Parts: sequence; C-alpha cells; structure tokens
Amino acid sequence: MRKNILFSILIKGWSALVVFLMVPLTLHCLGSYQNGIWLTISSLLVWIDNLDIGLGNGLRNRLAESIARDNMKEAREAVSSTFAMLVLIIVPVCLLLCIIAYNADMYGFLNIDSRLVKNLTDIIIVCLIFVCGSFVFKFVGNVYLGLQLPAVNNMLQAVGQTIALLLTWMIYISGTGSLLLIAIANTVAPLIAYLLSYPYTFYVRYRELRPSVAFVKKTMIKKLMSTGVMFFVIQIAGALLFMSSNILISRLFSPEYVTPYQIAYRYFYIPLLLFMIICTPYWSATTDAYSRNDLQWIEDSNRKLNKIILIITAGVLVMVFISNQFYNIWIGRDVKIPLSLTTMMAVYILITAVSLRYSLVLNGLGALRLQLVTTLAAALSFIPLSIYVVKITGSLVGFLSVLCIVNIPGLIINKIQYHRIINKTAKGIWRV
Repeated sequence: MRKNILFSILIKGWSALVVFLMVPLTLHCLGSYQNGIWLTISSLLVWIDNLDIGLGNGLRNRLAESIARDNMKEAREAVSSTFAMLVLIIVPVCLLLCIIAYNADMYGFLNIDSRLVKNLTDIIIVCLIFVCGSFVFKFVGNVYLGLQLPAVNNMLQAVGQTIALLLTWMIYISGTGSLLLIAIANTVAPLIAYLLSYPYTFYVRYRELRPSVAFVKKTMIKKLMSTGVMFFVIQIAGALLFMSSNILISRLFSPEYVTPYQIAYRYFYIPLLLFMIICTPYWSATTDAYSRNDLQWIEDSNRKLNKIILIITAGVLVMVFISNQFYNIWIGRDVKIPLSLTTMMAVYILITAVSLRYSLVLNGLGALRLQLVTTLAAALSFIPLSIYVVKITGSLVGFLSVLCIVNIPGLIINKIQYHRIINKTAKGIWRV
C-alpha cells in the first residue's frame, strides 16, 4: 500500500501538471466560448463511463476477494465475464447514442449558437465512438485496482492525459485549433493508452487472468451483477450530481460561464486528487482485510485518514488565500474568478473529500445500500433545487451552494454507518 501511494503521488502529480498545462492551452486554442462548449460536451461523455452497470467496481471487489482466497480460476472467470459483458453493453449503446446525436437538436439542448459552431453533430459522434472504445478497455485499470495496484491504474490514466496534452500542443503550434480537433485529441488519447496496456497485462504480466470465452460464466455474471447493480445506481446518481453541473450552467447561464466554474474546480482538484491517491488503496485493502476478519487494521487505517483530512483542510485554506495570485500566473487575466466562487468551491471540495474518506472504505466493505439511498436523494433534489436557487440569486455561487447542501446528508450518514460497522453495532439497513 505504501509503495502504491508513493508511486501514485508521483504519477498523479504529473497528471495534475498535465491538467494545469491543458487548461490554458485549450483556452488559447478555442477561446472562452468554445472552451466552455468542449467542457460541457466532455461532461456528457463522462456519463458513458457509468453505463457499465457497476461491472468495473464489481470486478474490483470480486477480484480482491478471489485472490485473498487464492482462487485464480474464479479470478479469471471474473475478468472474462466482465470483459464480455462490457462489449455486449457498449456496442448497441454506441449505435443508439450516435443515432440520437444525429437526429436530435444538440444546439438547442446545450444552448449553443449554431453560427459559432458549424459541425457540432460530427464532433459529438466522433467523440462517442472513441469514448465507447475506452469504455471497454478501461476495465484493464479495474483489474489492477483489484490486484491492489492502484498506481498502475493511475499510470494508465496519466499516459492517456499526456498523449492528449501532446496532441493538443501539436494542434496549438500548427495554428489549426478547432473544436473538432481538440475533441478528437482528448477522446482518442485514453483509448490509445488502454489498447497499449492490454497485451502487456494479459499476455506478459498476468497470463493467468487473460480474458477467454471459455471462462465467461453465467454464475459469475450474476455475482458481479449483485454488487454491480448497486454500484451502477450510485455511479449514475453521482454522475447526475457531479457531471450535470456543466450542462446546467450552460443552460441556466451560458457556455462561457462553464469556464470559470471549471477553472476553480480544477484548482482545488489538486488536494482532492492527493487525498484520493491516499484513499484509493484502502478500498481493495479493506476488502482484503474484511475477508480475513482483520478489523484492527481497518481501525488503524481510520485514525491515519483522520489526520490526513486535517492536513488537506489546512492546505485548502491556504489555497483560498493565494487563489488570485495563482489564477493570474496560471491563466492570466482572460477569465476572472470571483473570490466568492473560489471560497464556495473550496467548501464543496472539503465536503467531497470527507464523504469520500468514508464511502471508499464502505465500498470495500460492500456496504452500498445506504450510499445508494443518500446519493439518489441528493441527485434527485439537486437539479430542481439548483434551478430554483439560480432564479433567485442569478449567480454561480448560489448554484454551487446547492451542490454543497445536497451532499452533506450523505457525508453524515457515511460516517455513522462506518463506525457502526466497525464497532459491530450495525443493524438493519446499517449492516453490510
């Protein structure tokens, strides 16, 4: 775990640098309006990741359990069944989404001026094809997560981001910057990274886990689905909360308003990213420890995570104080980020971090029912409440305050459930 955290910090540090370089580079290529459009389109594309009906996370838990019991046959069945199901899901979905994009009024849906972007339909369809390809092969990352090697999964993501940065830089220096080319650069890059990793993973490093039709089992699919469906609903609800923001901002304000919102988010994503690097290994490690009935290890980990939360909080407060100076160095004076927006984004990031601190461990324990209820409740209340608040306040700060409010109940319930499970007082819906 220590090695994975160390290497993940180095890898994610590089990823954070790539993201920071990508923001001004893309902004210079497209301008504020089209950059906002791209951010909104990318928010839509993220929804495709959640169409795996939780199979990726189901594979992660099942693989960790199988290896803890030294059952490699079951582990290979889990990998093979997941791969087969992902292919069966995405092929018809890709065709359906392309048909919808071709026939729907995407300009009206995203509140985009057709005079400024001529080929929106082509852009969306090309993105859909590449993202659907990544949808299947990104399961390689879930395999490494199940093997308690999150640093390798992080590396695959970092390679994709680096390829995207290089392609974007080539577009910039060639002076041919367009929304279509930027979209292709960002969606084809992850697919390239995962395609390159597949043969090494299953033909060199872990041949005993190589996907095979002979190891696709109905019984394993049912096991994966039993946990996967709950992960799926939580993922969809989470996507509705976190990924619909860009679309709502585009419709309630303008695509141009997405840019300052995303710049503030990416600024504070640094401490959240660092915290996720530290927390992610605890997911599969908790699954392993719980399978071995090692609750003492889980309690010791809890104390460490509490200390890390305090450090992250202090770091976020410092970032708020130096935000204006940092924005001026990072993006210049092209886009203004109000201090009120920065402060509210910091509050949102801290709420997210504390909630994740408990939910990732609960995921490892398989305690998903309460998370499902709270995440669904937050997702269903977010859109109508945000529309209502924006009509009253007319500000991004009001919009972001709603995102904070709807996430607080889940944080509280996650904390209560975690302590009840560890103290062995969980009953009814509080149980694993």
